[in-house]
Amino acid sequence: MNSTLNGKNIALLATNGFEDSELTQPMEAATNAGANVTVISLDTNDIEGKNGTPINVEKAIGDVSIDNYDGLILPGGQVNPDTLRISEPSITFIRAFFSAHKPVAAICHAPWLLIEAEVVEGRTVTSWPSLRKDLENAGANWVDKEVVVDNGLVTSRNPDDLPAFCEKMIEAFNEGKHEGQVG
Repeated sequence: MNSTLNGKNIALLATNGFEDSELTQPMEAATNAGANVTVISLDTNDIEGKNGTPINVEKAIGDVSIDNYDGLILPGGQVNPDTLRISEPSITFIRAFFSAHKPVAAICHAPWLLIEAEVVEGRTVTSWPSLRKDLENAGANWVDKEVVVDNGLVTSRNPDDLPAFCEKMIEAFNEGKHEGQVG
């Protein structure tokens, strides 16, 4: 096991309908790097990916504080972020990571959550292609690359990008706070 993230606590926010590999691979990568990853959802009921992967939820969004976490993982899938973006506690939680300058990793459709949290203006990001106009309308500079890192914000397009996404996510979590990461 790589010990790059020993002592780091990482939050993973998701609900039903997540893209299976976009949750499991980053969670595994962070865990293998030594982090303690906590799965957080709308409540403590287990969640299921769009392809049927069951995930045990450890904490409900109403019971957590960013003070206990060093970074945040936001997996994609179309349904998962679409459901979470209408949850005010979820959006408040995400926004707080930016206000505290803590790293955030979002893949595929998860940047919808960043738009809702109003944290993408002036940032360079990537995402699933259909989010391009949404991100540009929110003031982001959208680029078509496998992974983009902008002051502690790591974004990728799709499951094919997971190796690069996980590598840069671990780097950002290891680096810790980024003063350019603002909400």
